[in-house]
Amino acid sequence: MSEWREFRSRADLDAALAAQLAAELCADLRVHPRSSIAVSGGSTPRNMFGALAAAELDWERVAITLVDERWVEPDDPDSNEALVRDRLLRERAAAADFVGLKTPGADCDTAVVEVTARLERLPRPFTAVVLGMGSDGHTASWFPQAHNLDLLLDPANPARVAATDPVTAPHPRMTLTLAAVLDSRHIHLHITGAGKRQVLAAAVDRDYPVASVLAQTKTPLTIWWAPDD
Repeated sequence: MSEWREFRSRADLDAALAAQLAAELCADLRVHPRSSIAVSGGSTPRNMFGALAAAELDWERVAITLVDERWVEPDDPDSNEALVRDRLLRERAAAADFVGLKTPGADCDTAVVEVTARLERLPRPFTAVVLGMGSDGHTASWFPQAHNLDLLLDPANPARVAATDPVTAPHPRMTLTLAAVLDSRHIHLHITGAGKRQVLAAAVDRDYPVASVLAQTKTPLTIWWAPDD
């Protein structure tokens, strides 16, 4: 169910993906009173967010949340919320409703109930989920060494959000589960560089976490790739 889209530059990719997401949101808003989108952090989507923020659509009817979040304060440089507020929630998109995954409490595990309640107010299915991927084959915060990886990747798991310790990366995380990601009309995997292309090519054979998205047949998947500049 996957489609591969390849671009000559990251700028071309960013513009095309932003236009695709805007078109999907507009299509949903024509038939539903509200729509929602879940996005990822990291360096890859920064410029794509800027392009998406300028899209002409009824942002007041759009809810934006995160695929995953490091358990740090929202003003911390490692915070995905900080990135989204800085790069996406501006221009026209400043009118969108943002639902973050970080609560004031210090304990990520005990915050799951509150974060679950926050996400329940979002219109579902998501219009789109935008994923990234690490060089270890993780996506969202589904890290290969996480003790609860099996639960995170169980498509029958009733939980839509979970706390997890990546083990091989800093900070506890709050993350959508695979079941939540699949509860979407579209999934977009946004990656750049030859190294990540090689990781993706080996993902199914090596059983990397991202393979759970590649192998599923529930939700259409588009892979967006460009070489590093």
